[in-house]
Amino acid sequence: MSVIERIPATENTHHQRRLVATPSQWIVWGCVALFLIFVAGVILAPLFNSLGTNWFNSWLPSGFTTKWYTGAWADFQLGQVIAVTLEVALLVIVLSVLLGVPASYVLARKKFPGKTIINGIFLLPVLMPPVTYGIPLATALYRVHLGGTLAGVIAANLVPAVPFVIMTMTPFIEQINPSIESAARMSGAGMGHVFTRILSPLLVPGILAACVLVLVRTVGMFELTFLVSGPTSNTLVVKLYYAMTAAGIRPQQEVDAMAVMYMLSMLVILVIALRFVNPTQLVARVRDDITD
Repeated sequence: MSVIERIPATENTHHQRRLVATPSQWIVWGCVALFLIFVAGVILAPLFNSLGTNWFNSWLPSGFTTKWYTGAWADFQLGQVIAVTLEVALLVIVLSVLLGVPASYVLARKKFPGKTIINGIFLLPVLMPPVTYGIPLATALYRVHLGGTLAGVIAANLVPAVPFVIMTMTPFIEQINPSIESAARMSGAGMGHVFTRILSPLLVPGILAACVLVLVRTVGMFELTFLVSGPTSNTLVVKLYYAMTAAGIRPQQEVDAMAVMYMLSMLVILVIALRFVNPTQLVARVRDDITD
């Protein structure tokens, strides 16, 4: 009987302890709650405005409509803009992987004078604000007649994309035991065979992670794209900026509708990318491949 009476008392004490929090914990949870409220406000405000007929001095618009989305799609030619954005992103991903993976291999495997300096040079486009090197880069591209073209936009976005690939791939290559390559060479395999048939399967998780980083970076890159793009090579983020700042009177609801479509496109891209790349499993997969 005494044991039965003690169990509820122990459970009650345990539940009471769960509800008690220190002042620092309350401060942390309060900051998290405020952050979530601010994020929700930033997202919901343009969403409601893009669906509202009029919205003045009230919690919700006076009415709801979807005409602003059709108007923004037609007025800003968003079909072409989204196609250009995806084309730029895909080409930047492919070219940055083709350039970055061999460079990562050299930096991970070879020892040569000035290696530290070269590593620092590769880090500069990631550490520096894009506008600091974007203006001289745009000047150089215009001098070679690449400014205002799709090729110029791709070339400008490769400058920060390749270092992202190198930063991601170098640790992956360093985790692979060099004895695997040595054994393959002793068996008569050439460097090309070793890289394509032995290293490539081990590098797939790192390559996929690098592709996700480059994809998000390229789609959201405003400064470099803005400086070198033209009427037919604007990406979605640059078109959104022009919609807000260009001369003329435009309904604010159309601009908000365009902002919502930009957010949704980024969300769709991330969901698709993370469907094939699970960051929490990348390191475990590399370890299993190396162990096997």
